[in-house]
Amino acid sequence: MRADRLVATFLLMQSRGRVTAAELAADLGMSVATARRDLDALSAAGVPVYPQPGRGGGWQLVGGARTDLSGLTATEAQALFLLAGPAASSAPEVKSALRKLVRALPSTFRADAEAAADAVLIDSAAWGENDNEAPAVVRELQAAVVRRRKVRLGYRGRAGPASQRLIDPWGLVDKDDVWYLIAGTPKGRRTFRVDRIVEAVLTDQPAERPRDFQLGQAWQEVVAEMERRRSLIQATVLIDGRFVHVLQSHYGRHCEVLDALHDGRVRVRVASHMARSIAEQLAGWGDAVEVLEPDEVRGELARIGAELVRSYAR
Repeated sequence: MRADRLVATFLLMQSRGRVTAAELAADLGMSVATARRDLDALSAAGVPVYPQPGRGGGWQLVGGARTDLSGLTATEAQALFLLAGPAASSAPEVKSALRKLVRALPSTFRADAEAAADAVLIDSAAWGENDNEAPAVVRELQAAVVRRRKVRLGYRGRAGPASQRLIDPWGLVDKDDVWYLIAGTPKGRRTFRVDRIVEAVLTDQPAERPRDFQLGQAWQEVVAEMERRRSLIQATVLIDGRFVHVLQSHYGRHCEVLDALHDGRVRVRVASHMARSIAEQLAGWGDAVEVLEPDEVRGELARIGAELVRSYAR
């Protein structure tokens, strides 16, 4: 994960003071091009690293080699931990690195750094196929989580106009390239899709957050509920083995390979929240997919097929 490399890069620069991209690539087991991109990312995020051109040059921390990080500003410390925090939930070595970094920070920065490290979670398990960039509002919401400030949201649900809500931001999750905000509301904890937020205004009101709140644990509870809703209906289908990976990209973890037949086809189980949803996903496959069960999904496919015939038959 990229955040693991960024933390390792920063720590290496702390110990050596100046490094080249080639040295980083050799020490961390990556390409020189990747090392350059990571150094650029640290610099762009506000971490005080800069390149020195010419012979004997390389990348260096402002102020030279330090182990106490005393030259970091509060903003720079937050930037580093926002980069590193998402990896900590899945990489023990990053957790260890973060603990060391926190101890090395000036005491006045530690609370903000810890808040930044816990502001974002990356969940890499796929739910389906997405190719979305992080919405611009993510950075504003990160700042609200770290600073513990209430946010006034303009939020658009599945239907109807956007509504206004005053929420306590608790954490952000990047799930399969879709961002979610976990927040406190007058009705309790809620999860908002960030791409449905039409406006986010940071207020001066302090946000409340449960003392025992853990972003990773809260997200697992959200995932469990979403999984329950998304997998209420299951269908067993036959598909050419060459195309199983395509079906998996559409359904993510809701696609389970059961067994392979002698004719090259594979029996697969897919799931969704309703039979119509499965039928709509599979209709575009035509006769390349055969639905074996349940009859409810087969009936929905027949209905869709009849509608198409009525609309396009000559």
